[in-house]
Amino acid sequence: MSRAHLPKPDEVDQLLRNAELRDELERYLDESISRVNIQHATLAEENDFLAAMLAWEQAPVLPIYRWFEPELRPPRPESLGDGDLHRILWDVVRKLFSRRIVLDFTDHLSDRQLYCLIYRDILPAREKKIEWPNNYLHWDCTGPQVDPEVWLKYYASEEERLDWYESYHQPLPPVEPPPYPRNLPQEPISEGD
Repeated sequence: MSRAHLPKPDEVDQLLRNAELRDELERYLDESISRVNIQHATLAEENDFLAAMLAWEQAPVLPIYRWFEPELRPPRPESLGDGDLHRILWDVVRKLFSRRIVLDFTDHLSDRQLYCLIYRDILPAREKKIEWPNNYLHWDCTGPQVDPEVWLKYYASEEERLDWYESYHQPLPPVEPPPYPRNLPQEPISEGD
């Protein structure tokens, strides 16, 4: 005769948390959420996933400059000389990263061009401010319409260039080293990656 499985206190806590998360998420449910397959996840993994979904649903949409206290309002680009601009640019980059905003593909831009992009495009952009430990907002700095010429010239691997050529049958720009290499802060790589 086998004994019935008695749940451990942690399992009970996980089950209660799961029910609480599902109740809170119910008002946000639609067909896209019901298609998510989490059957092979542990209860703890499912709870983390549900909590992340809830954080996404409840996150306010704010201009990025309002993610900071006080608001992140750096000086206008045209008011800065090159030395001050460089110093303030790196201060702003560090502050953005402190809110888990990662700037990708910046090495083709001069300091002034990058600063102008941050000032005019990134800081006023309205994005969901998600307070979730491993959530990073990646900002593609190749241009507002993601310029394939810039990406193909400076950032794409040879395989990506060939895939692009096979898809679009347009001439590829020559590969060039980016003129302004930087070592910007990046999202940490987790052990599962």
